[in-house]
Amino acid sequence: MHILETIHGHEDLTGLTAADREQLCREIREFLIANVSKTGGHVSSNLGVVELTVALETVFNTKTDRLVFDVGHQSYIHKILTDRQADFDRLRQFGGIAGFPKPSESQTDAFVAGHASSSVSIGLGMARARTLQGQDHHVIVLMGDGAATGGMAYEGLNDASVSKEKMVIILNDNAMSIDNNVGGMASHLRALRTKERYLGMKARYRRVLLKMPGGRFLYNATSRFKNWLRRVLIPTTIFENMGFTYFGPVDGHDTEHLISLLKIAKDVNGPVVVHVMTQKGKGYVHAEEHPKLFHGIGKFDPETGLPLKTASETFSDVFGSTMVELAEKNDKLCAITAAMPGGTGLLNFKKQFPNRLFDVGIAEEHAVSMAGGLAKQGMVPVVAIYSTFLQRAYDMILQDVCMLGLHVVFAVDRAGIVGEDGETHHGVFDTGFLRHAPGLLVLCPASRQELRAMLTWAVEEYDGPVAIRYPRGSGGSYSEMNPTTDGVVRHRSGKGVAVLTYGTLINNVLGAADLLEQKGIEPAVLRLQQLKPLPVEAILKQMAGCKTLVVAEEANADAGIAAELAFELGKHNVSVKKIDLGHEYVPHGAIDVLYDQYGLSPQAIADFVQEAFNEN
Repeated sequence: MHILETIHGHEDLTGLTAADREQLCREIREFLIANVSKTGGHVSSNLGVVELTVALETVFNTKTDRLVFDVGHQSYIHKILTDRQADFDRLRQFGGIAGFPKPSESQTDAFVAGHASSSVSIGLGMARARTLQGQDHHVIVLMGDGAATGGMAYEGLNDASVSKEKMVIILNDNAMSIDNNVGGMASHLRALRTKERYLGMKARYRRVLLKMPGGRFLYNATSRFKNWLRRVLIPTTIFENMGFTYFGPVDGHDTEHLISLLKIAKDVNGPVVVHVMTQKGKGYVHAEEHPKLFHGIGKFDPETGLPLKTASETFSDVFGSTMVELAEKNDKLCAITAAMPGGTGLLNFKKQFPNRLFDVGIAEEHAVSMAGGLAKQGMVPVVAIYSTFLQRAYDMILQDVCMLGLHVVFAVDRAGIVGEDGETHHGVFDTGFLRHAPGLLVLCPASRQELRAMLTWAVEEYDGPVAIRYPRGSGGSYSEMNPTTDGVVRHRSGKGVAVLTYGTLINNVLGAADLLEQKGIEPAVLRLQQLKPLPVEAILKQMAGCKTLVVAEEANADAGIAAELAFELGKHNVSVKKIDLGHEYVPHGAIDVLYDQYGLSPQAIADFVQEAFNEN
């Protein structure tokens, strides 16, 4: 029997030997690759935290101790070790386990973690709650994958450092360094200070002195002298300067050393930072060589590492190629991304115009405010950020761009349902919060050709803030471009009832119209190219006398356009009915499955429209 098959939680890990743990780590990697190759998911980040997670789950009991991830896509190993191995065949599938921590899934999942840089704040809140309630458990924060590039991380660290709350913050450093210690003395003392013998002696020395008369004074005096001497001899880290006890950097793939160090860190009476060095993709050659490809990948061949499905040209690809074309003609054009140059399609732009590509890290607020500064001084910034992450910059959109009417173009990638990443990543709120901003034009192309045309117009002809929202992937079979002057395209004329949509959902609406025509029902099919301002008069004109309008949209019910249309069209005796994603968070699952679940598949739309038609 494999060791992994016997592991269901903390209790099963504590009895393992060092040799057992070494074997367990090999089995975890084999299990992860075998399963995720069938479902898709985050591979390289999880391969990089195998030993670290085994050490964490051995030293801490996550049923009672609180382990907060930042970001949560590095939580697969945690799930494997907390009694969810049998569920991995349905990882990220509708009704299966999520690719991120989810408290409703297991009590060992302390918090949801889909957006980066919030873990220290969450962990500090949990630590303070523990103190206020007189409880006794540990709080551990696991940062990684660039989470420390976000400003919120430093807000949390700033507060945690003076809080005196007992918590362990682990910086999983797999690509970047926060603070470099250099020189022979620094290397020697760093290695010495992280050895179990030294740290254990230090802890025993503290306990003995504090039991002696006058021991606290003596301990404080010697500690102050030791800290002064160390600061004189070697550079200190940002964490030590802030007041944390700091251990590291340490090898994140040495399980036994990690276990020894974590046992000591958990006994420190105050906030601790443990700096761990890991390698993304560790143990799987294809992920080691291509960590970005295996950060988030679909189904793949575990032997070759090649994706099983050939990728077609996506909206992000078209955005990126159009940006290059525009930049060749306009030396004022620049691009801003928040740690996503690859995901947003800007790698070629970065290669050809390195001085005009600004990757600010996971700092969306900074990205938008900086765009405002660039635009105010005459540049034309294009801010490419996923819809779900742009939410973090809501205030900056209002205050630092729209209030001044600045010419900033927001390329809102991953708008609408994104699929298996689930609640934390669906772009189903931007329709609402973007339309709140006075003066912001919101465009919604339905095809890659329309995206190219809209982006070109927004950069070269428009002079003001504009957002262009488009989906993940290639967006379906609809590929036409329909230039209009009033923002409304009528795809089909009809009688009695009209269906209105926007973006790539037009694919499903046209499919529904085909199904209805087989039953003798001919709905008018309209599509919006802009969501703000809403072209109410043009909609009325294109409805051509239909007195019922069905609005189908890939948005949260409170963020959609149906309510405003119902108010405006009600003045003209038009009845508005809606199909949307409802008021709750949309779970993870394949996009087509979620369309069917929420009534947005062609058949579901057809059934809804037929009922509306029959009510006329």
